[in-house]
Amino acid sequence: MAIELGNPDANIEMSDEDFASMLEETFGEGELSEGSVVKGTVIAIEGDSVLIDVGLKSEGRVPIREFGAPGSTPEISPGDLIDVYLERIEDNQGEAMLSREKARREESWTLLEKAFNNQEKVTGSIFGRVKGGFTVDLSGAIAFLPGSQIDVRPVRDINPLMSTPQPFQILKMDRRRGNIVVSRRAVLEESRAEQRTELLAGLTEGQVIEGIVKNLTDYGAFVDLGGVDGLLHVTDLAWRRINHPSEVLTVGQTVNVQVIRFNTETQRISLGMKQLESDPWDSIETKYPIEGVFTGRVSNITDYGAFVELEPGVEGLVDVSEMSWTKKNIHPGKIISTSQEVEIMILDIDQSKRRISLGIKQTQDNPWTSFETSFKVGAEIEGEIKNITEFGLFIGLPGEIDGMVHLSDLSWEKSGEDAVNDYTKGDVVKTKVLDIDIEKERISLGIKQLTDDPLESAASEVKKGEVVTCTVSSITEGGVEVTISSGLKGFIRRADLSRERSEQRPDRFAVGDRVDAQITNIDKREHKLTLSVKAKEISEEKEAMAHYGSSDSGASLGDILGAAMRKAEGEETTPSEVTDEKEEKLSDDTLETGDSADTAEENSPEELESSESKDASKA
Repeated sequence: MAIELGNPDANIEMSDEDFASMLEETFGEGELSEGSVVKGTVIAIEGDSVLIDVGLKSEGRVPIREFGAPGSTPEISPGDLIDVYLERIEDNQGEAMLSREKARREESWTLLEKAFNNQEKVTGSIFGRVKGGFTVDLSGAIAFLPGSQIDVRPVRDINPLMSTPQPFQILKMDRRRGNIVVSRRAVLEESRAEQRTELLAGLTEGQVIEGIVKNLTDYGAFVDLGGVDGLLHVTDLAWRRINHPSEVLTVGQTVNVQVIRFNTETQRISLGMKQLESDPWDSIETKYPIEGVFTGRVSNITDYGAFVELEPGVEGLVDVSEMSWTKKNIHPGKIISTSQEVEIMILDIDQSKRRISLGIKQTQDNPWTSFETSFKVGAEIEGEIKNITEFGLFIGLPGEIDGMVHLSDLSWEKSGEDAVNDYTKGDVVKTKVLDIDIEKERISLGIKQLTDDPLESAASEVKKGEVVTCTVSSITEGGVEVTISSGLKGFIRRADLSRERSEQRPDRFAVGDRVDAQITNIDKREHKLTLSVKAKEISEEKEAMAHYGSSDSGASLGDILGAAMRKAEGEETTPSEVTDEKEEKLSDDTLETGDSADTAEENSPEELESSESKDASKA
């Protein structure tokens, strides 16, 4: 290449290497070198690029988007003096290659390195989302903000933080790789630590302070008081029942709370909101007098009853036993339901324990009292058999209540176990009212009382010690059942069937046989007669002996015959000895037949007198 410089008459030949060297030397003297930041003047804005003059033989073009912060509109006009990064002095088209973004980045890196070394905060703006976090513009340098470093607590909405200048702390940076990691949380924690120290120093119990709901849990809410968190327990949210804090609070909500407790050692703070309102329990006894009737809402149902809200913050318990007069031993949920409006009566108030006992059935008519008003003792009434149990029948009565017929009140003739077999669930039966106990909620009924007691009607016809003629109606292993002519039932025990032990067999009798027996006991309560053939025989024999004992000989015919027989055998006995021997034999026979003390007690007074007189004569 031949270039003429200076004197036109002088022809100087110069190679390409010489020209490049001279050009570099010329621009080097003007401190214009590739890879450096230089100042330029905006010449014009052409479309989406800006034409800039940096003092070279040609201008350079820079995309207009590089003149504004990410997410903002560029503000630039011709004549502005700006810094640009000189990438190449001349490109293929002969223009300088400039970059405003790289110029800002180079400047920022220098300032950021200085701030990083001095552990100073830097200002930046969050402008985009990337995987795992966000991008931050630090005056031209792009940094990465991890999601865990955006705040001291999880942030649900990041939009209020976008494009807003705020301080950051540089965690690490590598200029060679162009990596910068920043943290907003570190700045907040440092600020919160200062606020926390200041807050705790002036915090006192009873103090009212403003806070922001930070988090909600099943047992309460955490409130940020400005550098320190306090727990607002669910029971301290309101005087009324709160099942979950979300019913009254939301995350981010600003609330006024009162400091209930503050532990300076653990720095735990307990907060309350209901304490800022008047306690509805202060005038509870005046507002809700005992036996007063009010309307409330069922707020909760448990196995043992239901809670009814009288007003916000005032609840009472209706025990399951106080819900219904007639529905017993069932779950409260089958009687009432949650949120139902019910009428209740105040039964008791314990203000110190903040407890109110309520009743629902007391607001309704007592069916037991109503029954007593309509049916007196002795009245006859019909009802359906609701249930049959081992101890009697339950009969349905007016007012959805039941009365009971005990087994012993079913029949005069049959035992309760036998009589109950004559009835079936669902049968309608007629009964008589025997007793009404309102306090115990019991009504005693009887069926056999509808007819006269056969024992009472026949009581004047029979008496203890009397000998009656009866008919065998049934034969059992332990004796025979008999019927007296008056219709009374009786029983002769096996041991009382005969004086002779060999004759004490029930099988020697047949149904329909007529038997003479002595009445030994009358049990009016059990409606039983006890008879004895043996007692009749002993009584008859004693009467005969008494008769013959009154003759001139002083002995009965049996005694005389016995003495004669013994005399023939060479024995000599006196009439008195015969009599003594006879009595001893009677006593032995009685023991052999298994006569118990009970049988002896059943002997009539006449028999006891006869025995005592004999003992006296022997003495």
